[in-house]
Amino acid sequence: MSNHKYAAEFREEAVRQVLERGYSVKEVADNLGVSRHSLYKWVREAKPRPQKHKDEELLEAKREVLKLRAELRRVQEERDILKKAAAYFAREPE
Repeated sequence: MSNHKYAAEFREEAVRQVLERGYSVKEVADNLGVSRHSLYKWVREAKPRPQKHKDEELLEAKREVLKLRAELRRVQEERDILKKAAAYFAREPE
Protein backbone atom coordinates (compact mmCIF):
# COMPACT_ATOMS: atom_id res chain seq x y z
CA MET A 1 0.00 0.00 0.00
CA SER A 2 1.61 3.23 -1.11
CA ASN A 3 1.18 6.58 0.61
CA HIS A 4 1.07 9.11 -2.22
CA LYS A 5 0.30 12.71 -1.39
CA TYR A 6 -1.61 14.37 -4.18
CA ALA A 7 -1.99 18.12 -4.59
CA ALA A 8 -5.40 19.56 -3.79
CA GLU A 9 -5.77 20.78 -7.39
CA PHE A 10 -5.09 17.27 -8.69
CA ARG A 11 -7.73 15.76 -6.38
CA GLU A 12 -10.25 18.47 -7.27
CA GLU A 13 -9.77 17.89 -10.98
CA ALA A 14 -10.14 14.13 -10.55
CA VAL A 15 -13.38 14.63 -8.62
CA ARG A 16 -14.61 17.16 -11.20
CA GLN A 17 -14.11 14.59 -13.96
CA VAL A 18 -16.32 12.15 -12.09
CA LEU A 19 -19.02 14.51 -10.83
CA GLU A 20 -19.28 17.12 -13.56
CA ARG A 21 -18.03 15.44 -16.70
CA GLY A 22 -19.65 12.07 -16.11
CA TYR A 23 -16.61 9.80 -16.31
CA SER A 24 -16.65 6.66 -14.21
CA VAL A 25 -14.40 6.35 -11.20
CA LYS A 26 -12.66 3.42 -12.89
CA GLU A 27 -11.88 5.47 -16.01
CA VAL A 28 -10.55 8.46 -14.10
CA ALA A 29 -8.55 6.34 -11.67
CA ASP A 30 -6.95 4.37 -14.51
CA ASN A 31 -6.21 7.50 -16.56
CA LEU A 32 -4.66 9.38 -13.65
CA GLY A 33 -2.91 6.45 -12.05
CA VAL A 34 -4.61 6.66 -8.67
CA SER A 35 -6.37 3.93 -6.77
CA ARG A 36 -10.12 3.64 -7.14
CA HIS A 37 -10.39 3.58 -3.37
CA SER A 38 -8.70 6.98 -3.10
CA LEU A 39 -10.85 8.47 -5.84
CA TYR A 40 -14.05 7.13 -4.27
CA LYS A 41 -12.96 8.70 -0.99
CA TRP A 42 -12.25 12.06 -2.66
CA VAL A 43 -15.63 12.00 -4.40
CA ARG A 44 -17.44 11.15 -1.17
CA GLU A 45 -15.65 13.97 0.67
CA ALA A 46 -16.48 16.45 -2.10
CA LYS A 47 -20.20 15.77 -2.02
CA PRO A 48 -22.12 17.88 0.49
CA ARG A 49 -23.66 16.00 3.37
CA PRO A 50 -27.33 15.76 2.46
CA GLN A 51 -28.87 16.56 5.83
CA LYS A 52 -26.52 19.43 6.62
CA HIS A 53 -27.05 20.88 3.16
CA LYS A 54 -30.84 20.64 3.49
CA ASP A 55 -30.74 22.27 6.92
CA GLU A 56 -28.70 25.17 5.55
CA GLU A 57 -31.10 25.58 2.63
CA LEU A 58 -34.09 25.61 5.00
CA LEU A 59 -32.45 28.21 7.22
CA GLU A 60 -31.66 30.40 4.23
CA ALA A 61 -35.22 30.03 2.92
CA LYS A 62 -36.66 30.98 6.33
CA ARG A 63 -34.42 34.04 6.49
CA GLU A 64 -35.55 35.10 3.03
CA VAL A 65 -39.24 34.58 3.90
CA LEU A 66 -38.87 36.70 7.04
CA LYS A 67 -37.08 39.41 5.09
CA LEU A 68 -39.73 39.42 2.36
CA ARG A 69 -42.57 39.54 4.89
CA ALA A 70 -41.00 42.57 6.56
CA GLU A 71 -40.54 44.25 3.19
CA LEU A 72 -44.14 43.48 2.25
CA ARG A 73 -45.41 45.05 5.50
CA ARG A 74 -43.35 48.17 4.85
CA VAL A 75 -44.59 48.48 1.27
CA GLN A 76 -48.20 47.97 2.35
CA GLU A 77 -47.84 50.68 4.99
CA GLU A 78 -46.36 53.04 2.40
CA ARG A 79 -49.22 52.25 0.02
CA ASP A 80 -51.80 52.94 2.72
CA ILE A 81 -50.16 56.29 3.56
CA LEU A 82 -50.14 57.27 -0.10
CA LYS A 83 -53.81 56.31 -0.49
CA LYS A 84 -54.74 58.49 2.47
CA ALA A 85 -52.65 61.38 1.15
CA ALA A 86 -54.19 61.08 -2.31
CA ALA A 87 -57.71 61.07 -0.82
CA TYR A 88 -56.88 64.07 1.37
CA PHE A 89 -55.50 66.16 -1.48
CA ALA A 90 -58.35 65.13 -3.78
CA ARG A 91 -60.87 66.55 -1.27
CA GLU A 92 -59.14 69.86 -0.56
CA PRO A 93 -60.28 72.66 -2.83
CA GLU A 94 -57.59 75.18 -3.62
